[in-house]
Amino acid sequence: MSASQPAVGLVGLGAMGLGMAQSLRRAGHAPHVFDLRREVAQDFARDGGTACETLAELGARCDVVVSVVVNAAQTESVLFGDDGVAARMRPGSLFVMCSTVDPNWSVALEARLARLGILYLDAPISGGAAKAASGQITMMTAGTPEAYARAGGVLDAMAAKVYRLGDKAGAGSKVKIINQLLAGVHIAAAAEAMALGLREGVDPAALYEVITHSAGNSWMFENRMAHVLASDYTPLSAVDIFVKDLGLVLDVARASKFPLPLSSTAHQMFMQASTAGFAREDDSAVIKIFPGITLP
Repeated sequence: MSASQPAVGLVGLGAMGLGMAQSLRRAGHAPHVFDLRREVAQDFARDGGTACETLAELGARCDVVVSVVVNAAQTESVLFGDDGVAARMRPGSLFVMCSTVDPNWSVALEARLARLGILYLDAPISGGAAKAASGQITMMTAGTPEAYARAGGVLDAMAAKVYRLGDKAGAGSKVKIINQLLAGVHIAAAAEAMALGLREGVDPAALYEVITHSAGNSWMFENRMAHVLASDYTPLSAVDIFVKDLGLVLDVARASKFPLPLSSTAHQMFMQASTAGFAREDDSAVIKIFPGITLP
């Protein structure tokens, strides 16, 4: 394949990964895909592309491997597990890491892959499932010029905005961590506001209408409180995602003794929701920690 149209594989067909794979296919790629749920990969491949039986098979076939899994531990397994892609990827091929991880871990991964002759892009993503499906996500990337050259048009096929934040790994993950700080705090604040409205007897639909047309609105209030009004806690992004992500935020800040009082409080709220049994529900379920209210 040419540098502008490499053979591309994608690992992880979850809420974001499936939409990204669809965007690649729509852009003219024939992506190889892998998911632990084989039926999901096979369903995708019926409309174009190839469902790989193993990670090793995907690694051997692809010039660019995009990993859309939950965390650093899963990324390690994708790369270096018993069936990992790293052992089969050709020298000069590219691994694109889209998870939210500790920036220092991402820096170390770049060096580890370089010793194997594999290029690396630190490329966390944001935007949600709907934007992934339409190719409108944001990618916060950092890597060498050689890595970007190898990617060709793969990044632009998946994202409306591809930010190049540095010529080595780390900067992409740092910016994603800061984005998650804001996202987590905004969800927690939105839940607190809606909970107070319910406690005070305000009609929740009226409150939602007013706030979404007033200065107090945020994208997270508008998006997540719609889930609460619909009583739909289907996990597009789960409570435990923010237990993890805000934990990473606090870990990064703790290393330089930097205070994050709002992040700390929001993290405790998500921890409380997780422990109360809502770990796998939509992150808007953090509203369920508030006592004395009747949810829609």
